Order: sequence, then structure tokens, then C-alpha cells
Amino acid sequence: MALGSPGLPQALVIDNASGALHSPQIMVRPTLSFLCLLLLSAFPVFAEVSFDYDQKQALDLKETGRREQDGVALRDISYLLPDGSRNAATLVAKDDTSGARPAVLFVHWYGPPAPTSNRTQFIPDAIELAKGGAVSLLIDTPWSKPEYFAERKREGDYACSVQQVKDLRRALDVLLAQPEIDRERVALVGHDFGAMYGALAAANDPRVKAFVFMAGTQSFSDWFLYGPKPPEDVKQKFIAEMAPLDPIKYLPKLKMPKLLQFADDDEHVSKERAAALAAAAPEPKTVRTYSAKHELNEEAARERVAWLKKQLKVESK
Repeated sequence: MALGSPGLPQALVIDNASGALHSPQIMVRPTLSFLCLLLLSAFPVFAEVSFDYDQKQALDLKETGRREQDGVALRDISYLLPDGSRNAATLVAKDDTSGARPAVLFVHWYGPPAPTSNRTQFIPDAIELAKGGAVSLLIDTPWSKPEYFAERKREGDYACSVQQVKDLRRALDVLLAQPEIDRERVALVGHDFGAMYGALAAANDPRVKAFVFMAGTQSFSDWFLYGPKPPEDVKQKFIAEMAPLDPIKYLPKLKMPKLLQFADDDEHVSKERAAALAAAAPEPKTVRTYSAKHELNEEAARERVAWLKKQLKVESK
């Protein structure tokens, strides 16, 4: 029995038994390369997404406040993003350190009305690391605002997501512009959206030498489709549009040491999705699951800080 093949002239068909193309008038035995091309044409091909930006653009860093906590300085700053807008952040470090210092970029979760649903989430981690000489940058994100999810427009999710990855790379510029940073000891830590965008940034920026992925999901559409359900055709079109940005496609590109942290009672990341993400990440990796909900818990925080200290060679104080 012969099956019609899309992409071939209508008069040509493929014989299932011989693999030959034929018509009532001609018989052609296709080459291997032709058959491979034919098979590839049956599947969608995603264009490589560019997260490039102008790294020569001035940071225009300005200090907006300063305080101390547990002997560590917390400096509130603002700086220019690639699109020309300004972003707020907090630099956490001791003033009296000297010599090459490790650095960590922290990207918070989205969990309003929790008081940690902003850049303050990782202040305890950053202070503990600062006592051993590390410098941390805790940044604002679009989801720092509690109303972020309700106000965003689904039709803008793709463009905003690409821009967010560029913004994370810009934050690395700010962090690495600090004095005496050891560029071989740079980590990125992200939770929730921070983990997902962080995976894309780490996969596209070789400056990241260690990565912590906390309770993210495998596809942005898993979460961006929360709320009123669109018609099925609209839903599938949106999933296809966001697919080139799926974090699970970027985890295999991460060759640096990785810590993946999940919860066993996570309402936003199923056990199946967590397992798929863990499987997608290549070695070296450490995968931990906690008796917790999506926000994780103190045990996760302790293990995260201990893992960062080991990877970045931070002294315990």
C-alpha cells in the first residue's frame, strides 16, 4: 500500500516496502540525504533565540541607600537595563575583605502575598556568604510587584521573556563590575521564575560557573496559561510560541555544577515535571527533594548555602 507524502509532487508517492518514489511513469530510489531532509521537514524547527545585548552600554550605577546587618553591608543601588530603563537591586558584602572574591546573583521567586516575594528573599543567604568573603547581588524583577501576573499580557510573554534573560545577563555585568571579583567563582541562584529565566541566562552566558535551580517548571506555558482558559487553538499556538524558551531545553546545555531543589508537595511543579527537569540536567549535578511546598524550607536554605560555599570555596565563619 502506498502513502502520499507531503512536500513531494502530487504524482509521486513512497512505496512502504521498498522506500522508493514512483509514479505511473517513473521510479526513483531516493538518496539517504534526501530521505533525511524529507523526515526533518515533517517536524517544526525552532530558530535559535538570541539573548544578545549591548554589553558596552554604561551601567550608570547609583547607590540609593545603605545599612548594616550582622556586620555585613547592604547597599541599595539602581542601574541601567539594556532597554534604557532603571532597575533596583541590593549588593551584599563585607567592607573589610581583600583579595579575589566569589560572586552570586540571586533571582527571587513569585509568591505574593509572601513577604519574601521580592529581592529580600535571599538576604539571609547573601549575609551568610558575605561573612566568608562573597559578594551577592539581589535584583528586582517584573514579578517583584504582587500584581505582576494579573497585569501582564499573554501576547507579550514571549518578548518579555527574551528581555528578562537579557536583563539577567545585565545583572551579571553589574555584579562582575564590583572590585576584586574572581570570575572563576560566579554562581547564579534562582527560585520559581528566577530559576527558569536563570537557566536560560546560565546556558547563554559562560560567566556563570555554578547554578542553583529552585522549584521551577519545565515550560513557561505551564504557568502563563494559569487563569481564564483560552480556546484550544489559541492555547496550542501560545504553547508553540513559548516552546523555544522552555527551560527544560536549556538545562542540558549547563555543563557547570548544578544544584536542583524541588518540593514533594509543590502545587506548581508536579513530581513528574521535577523528575523530567532533573533528568534533563547533565552531570555534575545534585538533586534534592524536600518535605515542603513551592516556597521550599529551611533545610533547603541550609543545603543551598552549604553547596554554594563548597562550589565557590567560601570560608565558613
